[in-house]
Amino acid sequence: MCGIAGFYHRAGDYEKDGAYYRSILVAMHEKLSRRGPDDAGIYLSRQCGLSHSRLSIIDLSLGHQPMVRRKGERTCAIAYNGELYNAKELRRELEEKGWIFETSCDTEVILLGFMEYGPEIAEKLNGIFAFAVLDEREDILYLFRDPMGVKPLFYMKKGHELIFASEPKGILAHPAVNPELDREGLNEIFGVGPARTPGTGVFKGMKEVCPGEYITYGRNRSLQRKAYWRLESHPHTDGYERTIETVSELVQDAVRRQMVSDVPICTFLSGGVDSSLVSAICAAELKKQGQRLTTFSFDFVDNQKNFKANAFQPSQDRPYVEKMVEFLGSDHHFLECDNTNQIEKLYDSVNAHDLPAMADVDSSMLYFCSQVSRSHKVTLTGECADEIFGGYPWFHKEECFQAQTFPWTMDLSPRKELLSDEFLEYLRMDEYVRESYQRSVSETPICEEDSPKEKRRREISWLNLKWFMQTLLNRMDRTSMYSGLEARVPFADTRIVQYVWNVPWEMKAKDGVVKNLLRQSAKGILPDEVLFRKKSPYPKTYDPRYENLLKDKIRDIMADSSAPVLQFLDRARVEAFLNRPSDYGKPWYGQLMAGPQLLAYVVQINAWMERYKIKVR
Repeated sequence: MCGIAGFYHRAGDYEKDGAYYRSILVAMHEKLSRRGPDDAGIYLSRQCGLSHSRLSIIDLSLGHQPMVRRKGERTCAIAYNGELYNAKELRRELEEKGWIFETSCDTEVILLGFMEYGPEIAEKLNGIFAFAVLDEREDILYLFRDPMGVKPLFYMKKGHELIFASEPKGILAHPAVNPELDREGLNEIFGVGPARTPGTGVFKGMKEVCPGEYITYGRNRSLQRKAYWRLESHPHTDGYERTIETVSELVQDAVRRQMVSDVPICTFLSGGVDSSLVSAICAAELKKQGQRLTTFSFDFVDNQKNFKANAFQPSQDRPYVEKMVEFLGSDHHFLECDNTNQIEKLYDSVNAHDLPAMADVDSSMLYFCSQVSRSHKVTLTGECADEIFGGYPWFHKEECFQAQTFPWTMDLSPRKELLSDEFLEYLRMDEYVRESYQRSVSETPICEEDSPKEKRRREISWLNLKWFMQTLLNRMDRTSMYSGLEARVPFADTRIVQYVWNVPWEMKAKDGVVKNLLRQSAKGILPDEVLFRKKSPYPKTYDPRYENLLKDKIRDIMADSSAPVLQFLDRARVEAFLNRPSDYGKPWYGQLMAGPQLLAYVVQINAWMERYKIKVR
């Protein structure tokens, strides 16, 4: 994986002051160096600059970027972040058309594919990616993002100049950009955060290329958005047994494809069905090659003493991890995070996202990825299965069906609890969230044959794919890439997503068993005690000492008159919150973010505004 950045001016001439603009390109890729610490490069033409920082996974010696290829009078250049899982097939197809390759890396496959097919090449790609292509002959810049949004790509328009980067920090490195927040951005932070409205970059004027889309900008072309991939709704015609077989085939093929690497791979293993299935497929493939899979699991120091079972987290993971390690015969590593690292990584998490994130749910993952990256550059995870197969409680609860809002945040009152009345009046949070929800639901691809209940399930699935899954994919990308670790997500394969999207609920959760379709597809691959384990999400600490450390951080903020977050808070409400017992069983976002995470989120907001010197407009 890598970091990309650059700029395009439809009426400028960067070559007149080439040294200056090259220095900007260098500054941009230096800001992204944690995404790609192995190599860096820049490309500057009259109207475009491309910048790249590289993490070497495929073709370690010849994959330098930006990559430039010429054919006749046509020149194209690319800066690419991602991994292509059908590169071999596309390479053969292009070779049959007469194209000659100079490397074995997938970057060249995409670039030559673009020169052959134009922007339609995106429809042929199976992978995770964000890339910029300059077509010098047509004088057009293209920005592409993968269908599921696994890889990020932000952009900002300043006059006639378009500035882009894998992360906001790359754009903020450009001297024309100042970090600002308006009412929309504040609502993104306080009203829907840590989620983000699709296409929104939070900073004023900043956008993100939407999943499955590309944008174009050129000398004679205004900024345009185009979709190259969309979910399609239609009646499901396969019988139950055939549906199970198809899901099993798709999942196994996706995992095997994503094992491609010139460096050793590993997997994250929680002991749940999703990560266990990915790990089992990887272990079996490696065993054929005489190799042993390395696996990692995550928990917190002394969590066996402090754990509190609740409706969202009914059990601990470790006993199931141990069963899977024995079953797989993997080289396993139990990683634990302590309170100090969890607190310290809250600040690193802000640096990784350039935004407040999922509080300690994010900071702990950041710590774990930093440990895994010491020995590995590539890992496969079980992320996204719950969104695709219906694993979350809000797929099943009647109150979620009735609520005309996001099912993971049905009550906004916890979000308002610490905020001042004046700020709440300015935000109009309820209105912003309601409009965001209604706009998203209205975009759900409909199927005329759906019953009203199935239609509502499809809406909830759509919201999960477009909102909740994006939050978790953002977390996985930023926490892994911050340490130069590439995290792959086989369940986000578009073939799986498209197929399962149209499978009716009575098949997905047959006999009332959550994610039963996925479980049945994994029969014979996993032991039944793991296969039919009740879902337990990503672990979090229940150590009261951690919460006390958070409270100390909040009190330090409240005592600092220059703390930027104070302009939003009500002091009396904050103090009352600090003196009240925590409720771990009533999250205000998702399944994990309850009272302690609200405090951690405020710490992150303050650190974010301090670090980036953000002005509120």
